[in-house]
Amino acid sequence: MQRTIDETNRRRAKQIAYNETHGITPTTIRKSTQEIFAQTSVLDIKDVNDELANGPVQLTLSAVLDEQVEYKTVSQLEKAIKQVRKEMDKAAQRQDYMEAASLRDEVFRLEGLLKEMKA
Repeated sequence: MQRTIDETNRRRAKQIAYNETHGITPTTIRKSTQEIFAQTSVLDIKDVNDELANGPVQLTLSAVLDEQVEYKTVSQLEKAIKQVRKEMDKAAQRQDYMEAASLRDEVFRLEGLLKEMKA
């Protein structure tokens, strides 16, 4: 336990020294309740109804993709993988990591299908 505390203190001192050297003042990240709820994977039905009442819902590619979609050719599947990766990168740039992880899982699933098709 003491080794862990000592290591934490060492890292903290190193970070403080770095911040002072580079003129960085750490600030607390402040997010609204809505931002926090938007990043969670579990949605309250009330929140979903509120979003529906506020106008059209923007569906992401992962919400539209269905596991039952059949890809008849290798090129169709490769195109789908490329498109999902592009959406994953966009989600990561928006810092929507839950969506990016979901899209990453979809890429893995599609790559598995691609391996099966090529075999």
